[in-house]
Amino acid sequence: MEEKESTRQRKVAREIEKVLAEAIRAKGMAFFGGALVSVSGVKISPDLSVARAYLSVFPSEKTDAVMATIEENAKAFRGELGSKMGKQLRIIPEISFFVDNSLDYVAHIDQLLKK
Repeated sequence: MEEKESTRQRKVAREIEKVLAEAIRAKGMAFFGGALVSVSGVKISPDLSVARAYLSVFPSEKTDAVMATIEENAKAFRGELGSKMGKQLRIIPEISFFVDNSLDYVAHIDQLLKK
């Protein structure tokens, strides 16, 4: 059974989400090959040492290329996090990036409903 997130976890996750979203937005669409990338959510471990960032990519055909670019720049994103949140956190969490496929799922359901 999964533990309930603490208030601290939720606050830190929300702040990480904001910082990552801003860092990704600042890179611009050209950096991601013309894809629109957004942070759809962040989950953080109870000890605040590992963050799982969920990204949605539009158009979804560019997902693999975008995720490769994100992984190549993961250290830079963590550095950005450190510069923005270093005063609030003792340890800057390791960030793992995952694809959020919920938009594709919604589109698929919508398509099925139209049949």
